[in-house]
Amino acid sequence: MPSRIKKADETDTELKVGNTKVALSNLHKIYWPVEGYLKKDLVDYYVKIADYILPYLRNRPMSLFRNPDGIKGFGFYQKDIAGKAPAFAETQKIFSESTDKDVEYVICNNKATLVWLANLGCIEMNPWNSQLENLDAPDYLIIDIDPSEGNSFDQVMETAKVVKSVMDKAGGTCHCKTSGATGIHVYIPMGKKYKYDQVRDFARVLASLVQEQLPDFTSLERSLKKRGRKNIYIDFLQNSRGQTLASAYSLRPKPGAPVSTPLDWNELKKGLLPTDFNIKNIFKRLEKKGDLFKPVLGKGIDLRKCLTKLGA
Repeated sequence: MPSRIKKADETDTELKVGNTKVALSNLHKIYWPVEGYLKKDLVDYYVKIADYILPYLRNRPMSLFRNPDGIKGFGFYQKDIAGKAPAFAETQKIFSESTDKDVEYVICNNKATLVWLANLGCIEMNPWNSQLENLDAPDYLIIDIDPSEGNSFDQVMETAKVVKSVMDKAGGTCHCKTSGATGIHVYIPMGKKYKYDQVRDFARVLASLVQEQLPDFTSLERSLKKRGRKNIYIDFLQNSRGQTLASAYSLRPKPGAPVSTPLDWNELKKGLLPTDFNIKNIFKRLEKKGDLFKPVLGKGIDLRKCLTKLGA
């Protein structure tokens, strides 16, 4: 555990993380106005959650979403960190076809870097699905169950449970977590055995089978205008190189400071809300349940066998 934050002057502080000093600033800026949570609370959270979240960030390029003035302020994305990262933060240049140039991504491999990212105003942590050793082969497949304003969270949970039932039929495992906003993310371990296009093709099959079972309130239509405001979007397009999603145990820049929290499947029952897990109560849950998401980084499913069992 790092030592407490030490005051350097009127506006700046530093935190010693192991042998590394991380400069901090504006710790008393209000980040969640209704709850009164400060930037200091954000930094403290990532200090405490580091051992849980780092396994899901290590060796992965990070797309930064920064909220330097808190959840009510202007937020912006940043990928290229060239010339801005401290010496203790690893970076990696990766060629971007869309911009036709190298982008220098930060790689969050240690607690000091995590604290530095929090100090930049990164309320949420958004890693790639794949690691540096094989950027073209993701560790997992993601189905993002994304409701429209006319959907209930009960419908979101029902959709997630149908994803599980299809995977049960396929003979594969899957794991879920709250998005930290209004949806649920279902992860299927791939074990770096398949390329993104193979994973995305399977995700499309899976999403189609789920939608067939829930035609009244789900859709594969990405456009909100086309799918309407009463249909959940079963998003399988998260499975592309460079796509990012809030990590397990990431805070979200939403009211109540919710945390994207892994769940047991038997917890998906009436009355559960995605805001039930937050910056204040997540640690008691972890003391009781530990890290439910570990299998996501384990042995992957056999795509061919799963497709055969599904008759696809």
